[in-house]
Amino acid sequence: MSFTYDFAKINNNVPMIEFLDSLSLKERAKMFAYIDKLIELKNNGIQPKENLSRHLRDGIFELRVSFENRISRGFYFYESNRQIIFTHGFVKKEEKTPAREIEKAILIRNLLKG
Repeated sequence: MSFTYDFAKINNNVPMIEFLDSLSLKERAKMFAYIDKLIELKNNGIQPKENLSRHLRDGIFELRVSFENRISRGFYFYESNRQIIFTHGFVKKEEKTPAREIEKAILIRNLLKG
């Protein structure tokens, strides 16, 4: 069975789609290209390098995408059956990933699990 991905839906909102909608067309295309790259690597049994994806904590990972003049992060976790669930994304303004963004990803995952 191969890896697939989906976006978390909370109270009829899909935070990752809202984030993607806030990006330019070119940035959105690059985010999807990186998501596809992540899935392709996982399906070929290749561990993604840290410049693409990195474990943060508590089973939350970040997809790291650099645009021309800014950096974005998409947060995700692994669900059973080899499914990757993207919780949300944001444009990075600081060197370090803010704890509040990691907490938000954990909260979304916990809401999904009920």
